[in-house]
Amino acid sequence: MKRIEFFFDLSSPYSYLASTQVEALAARAGAEVAWRPFVLGAVFKATGNTMPAAVAAKAKYMLTDLARWAAHYGVPFRFISRFPMNAIKAHRVILAGERAVAGKGAVLGRALFDALWVDDLDVSDDTVLRALVTAAGLDGEAILRAVEDPEVKGLLRENTDDAIRRGAFGAPTLCVGDELYCGNDRLPFVEAALRRA
Repeated sequence: MKRIEFFFDLSSPYSYLASTQVEALAARAGAEVAWRPFVLGAVFKATGNTMPAAVAAKAKYMLTDLARWAAHYGVPFRFISRFPMNAIKAHRVILAGERAVAGKGAVLGRALFDALWVDDLDVSDDTVLRALVTAAGLDGEAILRAVEDPEVKGLLRENTDDAIRRGAFGAPTLCVGDELYCGNDRLPFVEAALRRA
């Protein structure tokens, strides 16, 4: 089956926007989505990039741009009060959930994005994470223990290293085979690539 590899960091608002569209896009093109959290800070460090909010003019523009995209997609959005958010533990929750039950990584990814960018919850907090994992039908305590598992930590490192190796410099990064697309605004090109595949 055709496949989109969706590399994202929960702390990236453009990753949130892409997350609201990527599965419908895949369904239209007869593809599946592999949800692959990565560490955006490590990607920035490896590529010499910085977050747009680090430049005052870009930060101001970004707030307007994000609101425009959310309105365009018809999705809720509010800028988080804890920016930038360290989402490493939440990323490991997604990976541990997927390892426990296939398909739960996507469920947790969507829930965590909404918790952060719609409800402004602290997704680094164990109580919040436990509740979201439990709501997804998994054992919250077991998944929180699993975030310290070397295998789960290794999966996050592997995703990050793989994204860098393939040319990622920001989030979201989407791959269709060997083709890489960076940014929420590249989703039409991702869909076109899937239709060609």
